[in-house]
Amino acid sequence: MSSTTTAVDTSVDTLQKALRINLEPRWYGTIAEIGAGQEVARWFFRAGGAAGTVAKSMSAYDMAVSDAVYGHSDRYVSRGRLEAMLDHELDLNVERLGPTRGDETCFFAFADTVVARSYRGGNECHGWMGVRFQAHPADEPSSVVLHVRMLDDEAELQQEALGIVGVNLLHAAFFERFEPDAMVESLLDRLSTGRIEIDVISFQGIEFRHVDNRLMALRLVQLGLSGVAMFGPDGQVLQPREVLRKRPVLVERGSFRPPTVVNMDMLRCAQEKFAAEPEVDGERVLHLTELTMRNLLAGGQDVDRRDFLARADLLGACGMTTLITDYADYHRLAAYLVERTRERIGIVMGVPSLRDLFDERAHTHLPGGILESFGRLFKHDLKLFVYPMLDLGTREVRRVGEVRVGDELQPLFDYLAGRGSFVDLDTAREDFLPILSRDVLRRIAAGDDSWEPMVPPEVAEMVRARGFFGHRRTPV
Repeated sequence: MSSTTTAVDTSVDTLQKALRINLEPRWYGTIAEIGAGQEVARWFFRAGGAAGTVAKSMSAYDMAVSDAVYGHSDRYVSRGRLEAMLDHELDLNVERLGPTRGDETCFFAFADTVVARSYRGGNECHGWMGVRFQAHPADEPSSVVLHVRMLDDEAELQQEALGIVGVNLLHAAFFERFEPDAMVESLLDRLSTGRIEIDVISFQGIEFRHVDNRLMALRLVQLGLSGVAMFGPDGQVLQPREVLRKRPVLVERGSFRPPTVVNMDMLRCAQEKFAAEPEVDGERVLHLTELTMRNLLAGGQDVDRRDFLARADLLGACGMTTLITDYADYHRLAAYLVERTRERIGIVMGVPSLRDLFDERAHTHLPGGILESFGRLFKHDLKLFVYPMLDLGTREVRRVGEVRVGDELQPLFDYLAGRGSFVDLDTAREDFLPILSRDVLRRIAAGDDSWEPMVPPEVAEMVRARGFFGHRRTPV
């Protein structure tokens, strides 16, 4: 993704933010930047009064110099390097300046380590940025960390955008920290999503002890700051490219409200088939569960945060890494994954979802309609791993080989089936097929305990313990 967006007049608002920080006597600290110049620091010097805020600004471009200051690192544009910079610079300020001004000063360290567009071009333009600060004198530090992708085509514009985001981050941490949602929203003040993408945000420390970073990841996608956010089974927000890099991927889209034994069996069956492919054999497959914004917004204008966290907790209990995406179209999900791994990709779905995929009305927003959509979806030899369904009317099991679509589209279906784009999950547990998540949900709310065998044991335990989805605990 790239942008040819021209620069806008950013001087007033960004300078005003930098000046406000400079004129606030509480904040005093270091700005350390590696990779794209002193893009954040220069705003504070331009605004005036920087002597009241900036104890030190520095760059350490040479790897040997950087290692001498912050310790050795195998990867210089990484979260590990950023954390080392923040730790070192804040500790240094407290050690050197604490005895003389620690009673009235809130020390901070801002750092970024980025790679902007090179002279030759073609490189990924991204980096890590963060601030570690004391909200009150002598307080325990709190932190906000971001991963950014710079989307402008020109290095100068990328550097400008990076500087603006940095000022926005510092201003948000100092003056808006009591409203994390507002902090996230303010990060692109005077910018656009065509210039900067933020796919990771992590709040840490005493000031943010009540912040759930999964909600902040969700907020990034809601605001269009990123098309994707990712978190692990432990709830920790992850940088997608680092997780996906060099990994074969199986992804299952669903509502997971709640996750059922069917969801887990779909992944089990797909894993068996996927792992048997020569290109995957012996590789460590990454299993992903995907929640789309369309699903999370179903029935309302905003996401029910309690419902979202319940689903996230239950998927975590099942050991799943979860994606939140704004990609209702499967081909957009496929394109995102292809950009981040060269290994094989498989999408797991049921027969009903495969049928829906052949509904031409779902592709009218593309100039080439369903043909363009399928061309994008299958062009990298991606395969769909298709789980059977039970016809509730006839009680017959319907498999991918028996799927029939419209007469005009059946030749396309047969062609894709013939080239191996659809894989029949023929080891599915047929006794699971009658289980539907909406039926499980109804039984939970009704106090009908027959739902419990329909979900994994860890899901049943958590639903009972936390009263998810209207579950009423049985009186002792």
